[in-house]
Amino acid sequence: MNTLLGSGLPVAAAPLAGGPTTVDLARAAADAGAFAFMPAGYKTAAQLDDDLAAMEGLGRPFGVNLFVPQPDHLDRAAFRAYAQEISPEADALGVTVASDPTHDDDEWAAKVDLLLHRPVAVVSLTFGLPEATSIADLQKVGSRVLATVTTVEEARTAHAAGVDGLVVQGPGAGGHSATFDPRRPVTGSSTVEVVTDVRGATGLPVVAAGGVDGPASVRLLLDAGAESVAVGTLLLRSHESGASRTHQDALADPAFTETVVTHCFTGRPARALRNGFYERHHAGAPYGYPDLHHLTRDLRRAAAASGDPHRLHLWAGTGYRSARVAPAAEILTDLMS
Repeated sequence: MNTLLGSGLPVAAAPLAGGPTTVDLARAAADAGAFAFMPAGYKTAAQLDDDLAAMEGLGRPFGVNLFVPQPDHLDRAAFRAYAQEISPEADALGVTVASDPTHDDDEWAAKVDLLLHRPVAVVSLTFGLPEATSIADLQKVGSRVLATVTTVEEARTAHAAGVDGLVVQGPGAGGHSATFDPRRPVTGSSTVEVVTDVRGATGLPVVAAGGVDGPASVRLLLDAGAESVAVGTLLLRSHESGASRTHQDALADPAFTETVVTHCFTGRPARALRNGFYERHHAGAPYGYPDLHHLTRDLRRAAAASGDPHRLHLWAGTGYRSARVAPAAEILTDLMS
């Protein structure tokens, strides 16, 4: 039994926000004995409430991942210039981009309030740390609170804030980096090395994530001291995945040969397949999350619907070639072989 997450298998289905993690995927993971995380990001509090209701019938512990609100440091002139730069991309798909930025907190207060009234076993935090009172309040209702970190320094800060454990994200992870500083280059040590260093610095229990491509990766991370290993990219092509067909097909397309870290889609660094949008716009993109996320959202949705992988955020970790079409339960249990 995994003592931090309370699951039978030392693997977890990562919270893939924006559609890939469905209730069906999370339920399949839990049924297989893995720990299931549900993403709260990009959902309203009401939508999250519906997900909680659907998951509570499992009779098994599960977790919810929250996006910590980000400070508004947007360079508005750079934003307007970028909106103009990418407008031909939107025109080609029959959508428009806004000229004014939108900065929000992803309904942070409402979601925390919901989780205080409908507690879950684990709440994980991404993109930094909230006020310590939020962490303490969630712990008071019985939730274990985990902070997602990418460096020893972040881990020490999270430890001082009173979290119960850490999700240690290595640089090979797909999708958004959890780095506290979006402008810090996402490079450096392997996940195994970061896990080893964080464990040595804090002593807190750890869930490891990033670059997982099979059973050997899981074994290395468990041997490094992780209590569990979170799997994301490997589930994108699962039967229960909500990732778009365009995204799923690109993961298996030999035309896509590598991943890159870019902020051109959302204003925050994220690892994705190298595609045309990256080539055309990475250099000119300003930082500013979630303002750029809102700016490009309709463009990306249209690209997914029309089968255009070169205008879509093709989130993928470095182990993306191992993602296969299969039931989620089979993918997760095979990792323990």
